[in-house]
Amino acid sequence: MNRLFRRLPVPTLFALSLLTATAATEAGSIPEEPVTIGAEPQFLHDRWIVDNTWAIRYKRQAVQRVFHQPRKHPGNPVMTGDSPSYLWVIQDKEAGLFRMYYQANILIRDDKEKGRKYMTRVAYAESKDGIAWTRPHLDFFPGLKPEPNNIVIARSDRPQAEASAPMILDAPERDRRGYKHLMVYRVKGRGGADLNGIHVVGSQDGVRWDVENSRRIVHLHSDHANTISYDPRREEYVLFCRAKDIYRAWGEEMIDTGASRRIARLASRELWTDWMEQGQPQTILIPDGVDSELHFNFFYGMPTRHFAGVYWSFLEPFRMNDFIYTELVTSRDGFHFDRFRGPADYAEPPALRPGVNTLDKAGKQLPQLGARPPKLFEWGAEGEWDDTMIFGSPGWVEVGDEWRLYYTGWDGEHGTTDRTGAIGMATIRKEGLYSLRGPAGGGVVATRRLIWPGGDLTINADASDGEITVRISDAKRKPLPGFDHADNAKFTGDETAHIVKWGGQSLEALKGREIRIEFFLRDADLYTFRAAPGS
Repeated sequence: MNRLFRRLPVPTLFALSLLTATAATEAGSIPEEPVTIGAEPQFLHDRWIVDNTWAIRYKRQAVQRVFHQPRKHPGNPVMTGDSPSYLWVIQDKEAGLFRMYYQANILIRDDKEKGRKYMTRVAYAESKDGIAWTRPHLDFFPGLKPEPNNIVIARSDRPQAEASAPMILDAPERDRRGYKHLMVYRVKGRGGADLNGIHVVGSQDGVRWDVENSRRIVHLHSDHANTISYDPRREEYVLFCRAKDIYRAWGEEMIDTGASRRIARLASRELWTDWMEQGQPQTILIPDGVDSELHFNFFYGMPTRHFAGVYWSFLEPFRMNDFIYTELVTSRDGFHFDRFRGPADYAEPPALRPGVNTLDKAGKQLPQLGARPPKLFEWGAEGEWDDTMIFGSPGWVEVGDEWRLYYTGWDGEHGTTDRTGAIGMATIRKEGLYSLRGPAGGGVVATRRLIWPGGDLTINADASDGEITVRISDAKRKPLPGFDHADNAKFTGDETAHIVKWGGQSLEALKGREIRIEFFLRDADLYTFRAAPGS
C-alpha cells in the first residue's frame, strides 16, 4: 500500500464522453480545418485531431480514453547520493552515452537546532545504458564539494552563488549561438542581484558549459523546476514558473503575501534577452475543488516539455507541508491545461494504508486521497526511498520502442530536513501515456478533416486482444473507393509503427487530398498515428 492512495490499476480508464466540445474549446484543443499535418505523431487523447468517437453498441459501451501508468524499474533507485532534486536526461548517440544533469543538494552543516543546511549545485552523471550511472571526477571547480567533483555549473569567482534546477532546452538552430546543447538553470543565494534568476547557458560537448557567457533572461525568485519550451506553432519560447514578483514578495501575513505556489506563464519570441522587459508572469493554473477537498492546496511546480504539438506537463500538487506527487497534464496552446479528472475504474475502493497520519494539526480527520487524480508515478510503500515526495522530469528518453522517464523520490516530508532523495526510472511504451480504447463490441474514432502530407499511414496500436481496421473517407464521411474497412486487412498485433495498407494501396496515393481517417477498434488501443515515408 502506498502513502495515501491504493495502487492504481494500469491502465486507469477515463470516459471520453467527459470531453465535451466546450471543454475542448476551453483547452485550446480545436484546430482550424482542414488540419495540415506533418510527419510527427498525432496524439488522440485531447481531441485536437479527433472529431468524434462512438461505440457500435452505443447504449452500454463507449470509446474510452485510457491513462497508462509508467512501470517503475525493478532496480530502483538507479542513483543515490547527494540527495538529488530536479533532473534532465538526454541521450548523446554520437558519444554513446546517456547524460544526466541534476540538482545536487550538498550537506554543508548538520545543526540539530537549526536543521540541515545544504548548498545546491548543478551536477553531472553519465551512463552507457541509462540504468547504471557514474559521477565522473571533473574537478572543473576545485575546492567545491562533493567528491567526486562532478559539478558543471558554478562561478569560480563567486562560490556562494548556488545553481539549481537544470533542464535541457531544444531550440531552433538560429537561437543556439553555435552551441550543440543549451541548458536552463536558476542562480540563487549570495551570488549577487546581477546573477540571481533564471539563466541560459551553452555547451559544445554536454560536459563543459560556457558559464562565463551564461545569460540571465528572467530576474525572478521562482524556486522550483523552471522549464522553457519552444512552441513552433506560436513561434515563441514559453516559461512555466511562479509569479513571485507579486506573490510572497512583501509582508509577513498571508493576506499581504498571497500564495506563490501556483503555475505562471511567461513568454518571449527572443531567447537571449530580458524577458521581463516585455511582460510579466501570468498565473494560469491554481488548485481546484478536488485539490481543496484533498487539502492539496498548492502546486510546487510544473516542469514541461513541448513535443509533437503538445505541452506535456508534470504538475506537482503539494499538501502543505508534507506530500508531493506528479500528475500528467497537457495543453495545445500553453494557456489552458486538461487535468483529466474524470472517474477512474478501481479494482477496489481506495483507502489509506494503516498507520498513516490522517489528522491535521487541529486533530481533524483529513480526507482520503481517493480515486482521482491519477499519479504519473506511484509513491513507494512505507519506508521505501520514494514514499512521500516525487518530482518527475518530462525529459524522457526514447530507447527503441519505449520511453524512459526519470524522477526523484524522497523518503521524508517536505516540512522536515530528516529525509534523503534518490533518482529512479520508469518505462512506458513509446508515445504510450494515453490511448483511445475500443470496447468489446467495437467503436470508431473519426479524425477531423486532414490534408494528407503523403507517405504511408502508420499506427502505434495494440490489437493483440482484438482488431483494428481503417477507412478513409471524404469531408462528409463518404468512403473513398478502395479505402473502406472491407479493403483493409485486420490488424491484430501490437506494434509502435504498423503500416496500414488497403489491398496493396498506400495513403501515398492520396497526397495533398482532404480526407478523414476512421479507425474501427474492437478490444484495441490506439495511441498515435502518423504519416511516414512511403514504402
